[in-house]
Amino acid sequence: MGTCELCEREEVETTVHHLLPKEMGGTFGATADLCIPCHKQIHALYTNEEIAARLTTISELKEDSQLSRFLKWIRKQPSTKIMKIKKSNARKRKR
Repeated sequence: MGTCELCEREEVETTVHHLLPKEMGGTFGATADLCIPCHKQIHALYTNEEIAARLTTISELKEDSQLSRFLKWIRKQPSTKIMKIKKSNARKRKR
């Protein structure tokens, strides 16, 4: 258990998020410990190409308009709550 670097909730299970996606050259680059919902939300909203182009720091992720709405909501959720994360409709259409 740890603290999510994005939503800042404590006592959550965290996963390692590569700030520059591995497939874009970030295998050995900077990482962040994120709770599972935050990590899933990033990848549900954005392709690895979009992440690599403009969302490679915690600050950029926190300032992103779509992600900031999610962060405002999730900060109010108990760390024990399991939530479903769906791919955004905009992302589904891009494929």
